Amino acid sequence: MFDEILGLPAHPLIIHTAVIFIPLLVLGSVVYGVVPRVRPSLAWAVVLLAVAAPATAFAAKESGDALRQRLFAGGLPSGALQQRIDEHEGYANPLLLSAIGLGVSSLLLVYSSRKLGKAATAVLSAVTVVLALVTGFYVLQAGHSGATAVWAG
Repeated sequence: MFDEILGLPAHPLIIHTAVIFIPLLVLGSVVYGVVPRVRPSLAWAVVLLAVAAPATAFAAKESGDALRQRLFAGGLPSGALQQRIDEHEGYANPLLLSAIGLGVSSLLLVYSSRKLGKAATAVLSAVTVVLALVTGFYVLQAGHSGATAVWAG
């Protein structure tokens, strides 16, 4: 399922959705958490991104696993290329878990701002900002290490 799209390797295509949706969730959830006056107009976007971003992280991870199996079925390359691939792959689980955490936190924050008090919303805002920073770090690291693995000589 995550191996090919129209005969092309799926991973390079799928990662672009993660590169778009995850940073948008990071940005949207932080703004939602720290700028109360924009919450009514931003809530729908945060809810959609809270679902879409973790899904794209999952698809990117799965398609990366499929690409690795496809390219290196006979054994992994050795040396610097293997180190670059291993580094890139090492960011997959932390990125997926942090994106899921940020998605859940963002959904709870939207709910809290509409149904619960200011104290709960303040706590969830702080948690969401921290998770957004962590998720932002991992998406940058995964992207940079993936580009390095592909384009480094």
